[in-house]
Amino acid sequence: MAASPSFHRLLALLATLLCAATTVASSKRITLPGFYGAVNTTGFGRTYTKVCDADRFAELGLDMPAFPYCNASLPYADRVRDLIGWMTVEEKVGNLGDWSRGAPRVGLPPYKWWSEALHGISSTGPTTLFDALTSKPGNHSGRAAVYNATVFANVINSAASFNETLWNAIGQAVSTEARAMFNLGKGGLTYWSPNINVVRDPRWGRALETPGEDPYVVGRYAVNFVRGMQDIPGHETAADPFARPIKTSACCKHYAAYDVDDWHNHTRFTFDARVAERDMAETFLRPFEMCVRDGDASAVMCSYNRVNGVPACADHRLLSGTLRRDWELHGYIVSDCDAVLVMADNATWLNFTAAEAGAAALRAGLDLDCGESWIEKKKGQPLMDYLSTYGMEAVAQGKMREADIDGALANQFMTLMRLGYFDGIPRYAGLNETDICSDEHKELAADGARQAIVLLKNHDNLLPLDPKKVRAVAVHGPHAHAPEKVMDGDYTGPPCRYVTPRQGISKDVKISHKAKWTIYFGGINLHIEREGNDREDLLLPKNQTEQILHFAAASPNPIVLVLFSGGGIDITSLHNNPKIGAILWAGYPGGEGGHAIADVIFGRHNPGGRLPLTWFKNKYISQLPMTSMSFRPVPKLGYPGRTYKFYDGPDVLYPFGYGLSYTKFHYSTTTNGTVVTVPTGGRHCKALTYKPSTAAATAAARPACPAVDVAGHTCAETVSFNVSVTNAGAKDGAHVVLVYTVPPPEVDEAPIKQVAAFKRVYVPAGSAVAVPFTLNVCKAFGIVERTAYTVVPSGVSRVLVENGDSSVSFPVKIEFSV
Repeated sequence: MAASPSFHRLLALLATLLCAATTVASSKRITLPGFYGAVNTTGFGRTYTKVCDADRFAELGLDMPAFPYCNASLPYADRVRDLIGWMTVEEKVGNLGDWSRGAPRVGLPPYKWWSEALHGISSTGPTTLFDALTSKPGNHSGRAAVYNATVFANVINSAASFNETLWNAIGQAVSTEARAMFNLGKGGLTYWSPNINVVRDPRWGRALETPGEDPYVVGRYAVNFVRGMQDIPGHETAADPFARPIKTSACCKHYAAYDVDDWHNHTRFTFDARVAERDMAETFLRPFEMCVRDGDASAVMCSYNRVNGVPACADHRLLSGTLRRDWELHGYIVSDCDAVLVMADNATWLNFTAAEAGAAALRAGLDLDCGESWIEKKKGQPLMDYLSTYGMEAVAQGKMREADIDGALANQFMTLMRLGYFDGIPRYAGLNETDICSDEHKELAADGARQAIVLLKNHDNLLPLDPKKVRAVAVHGPHAHAPEKVMDGDYTGPPCRYVTPRQGISKDVKISHKAKWTIYFGGINLHIEREGNDREDLLLPKNQTEQILHFAAASPNPIVLVLFSGGGIDITSLHNNPKIGAILWAGYPGGEGGHAIADVIFGRHNPGGRLPLTWFKNKYISQLPMTSMSFRPVPKLGYPGRTYKFYDGPDVLYPFGYGLSYTKFHYSTTTNGTVVTVPTGGRHCKALTYKPSTAAATAAARPACPAVDVAGHTCAETVSFNVSVTNAGAKDGAHVVLVYTVPPPEVDEAPIKQVAAFKRVYVPAGSAVAVPFTLNVCKAFGIVERTAYTVVPSGVSRVLVENGDSSVSFPVKIEFSV
């Protein structure tokens, strides 16, 4: 007969007292990395980097071989089952939160799950511990001090590069620094990044954290960054994905339909996103599906908001149904921090008590509850999340099954097994402080910032400036001495080094107030756009506009304007002003941003970035509220469409994909058109909605099979072609080739166009490069019908490749054979 819970609690208490007494008696204290971060245990100056260490067990008075969960020869699933079997229900509940309490009685140490790595290791969250610059060398318990980490340009910047190789490389570099931090006892292994919410509205305050407005581009960013964070060479795939070892754990967030933070008293804690199924399938869910299916992400974070009345973290269909059953998530689901608390305290969903809210989330498929403000509100009390606090109450009331708790813990512990938390990963055991802020990583950060800069205007080829001819410049604007939050944005740690725009410029030319050339560094900052704060308008601060016009009028030459922002800014009047000769968008370029900006201004780098979201004129936002979730126009309310896919009005300053260069690129293709015949076998045909103006005319000629359901088809058909990109100018440069597909014109409410593929290529001056593309018919030409089915429509679609200088297109006729 198993020992009673009371007996187990007594043993746990005795073990805790014994460890405490021994710790006081010992003159040496060591930190267990990732094991609660600041928990000390006795030893001989050793830093433990795995749970299943015989010496560590011995210090706890335990015999490690007695616990099969530490037998590395057994399958992960068996080990996890054994570990959970040792635990009492109280211990299990204590591990449902991000401050997991472990089970010291059976050798399981506490673990802090919450770490962030949006664009480098972040100090956000309780796990990552950077040493203070004021600390002395002897204050680190014999371990190396770590003061900084590589801060890459923000995600919206990286997205502007349209470079999948770069995205993957950044993920690899971040995960290397993360493993080094773990080895040094200063960080964990589980990172709640990336943010892959689509930017639906230009007012959203978190645009800087995301890859932009196109769901396909956002999804490809997610796949590459997650693969960079997680993949171990030689283990990119496995027969059993649940046993595939991973370098660090990445988490795609915030799932789902989350993009309102605080707009006119509509906050993320109370907002109910009323979303049509079509928009869910087409936009809100697509990046997450790509992240899970193609990126094999080991975690997904559910969001605060409700979706059609149901909190995302308590939506069984979204969590257990879509994430686990349909997409086969190989990992755990975590709540946004305090999302479970919000269900009871803010949204007051169904008048649930705290215990009922936690139970509902667990039953829906939640595995881990992150608590944040709970810690702040209950100062002086034990640090614990909401679900752990009320979990036993829910069990006692019969609202939470122990079997559901076991399932949640299994998903957690399987992830930790894959991370080497229990056994270590020898390949990464030697990483240390020398692998953080390495020259290679700093150069990658600088290169990423360079690739992201977008040239918005360059009248009469004002840029690049020649430092041999322009020996001095006047530097003005609030961001010339940019504080870190302007360069680094949000979710950041202290950068390896910090190069301001002024510092970057000063290495090329003298800075002087009487100079004939002027560079103005302006834009917005985190006081205007950030998490928890949506924008009121799209305008540049009035005082900056006045300053820019003043300096432009006073300067003998047209001035250069450099803008910092995540979202778009309506600078129509400045763009049209002839005294403002060039405009660059620098985003939030990270610690190396000053170097990157100078490289572009003085011509060492030819800008090749393209905007990953539409820059609307301010008039646009007066036509619809942020709370309208529809992407397509709503004629009865006068709402225009959203993003480049559905908006075709006049209020666009710079379109999605816009970006100039110091040279000219031209396209050509030998493909004049093609016909694709898709066999259906008489199955999976779906209806297609036609425009009223064409419905009658096409009724007689309408095919027997108007469209094919993508989910029910093998989707093996492809369209292949080459695009020749010619650099017709005098400067070498990189160029982003964006490939769109355009649905048949007779289909109603279809996207105007949609990104189907993209590549960044380098083309020397005077040369041409052939860029090959192969489009899967179902993925590239599929559209989402009113029924929320993703279908391939019959008829003539088009492939469109365009930029500001040139474009090519050709028809693709799609037929279905029975």
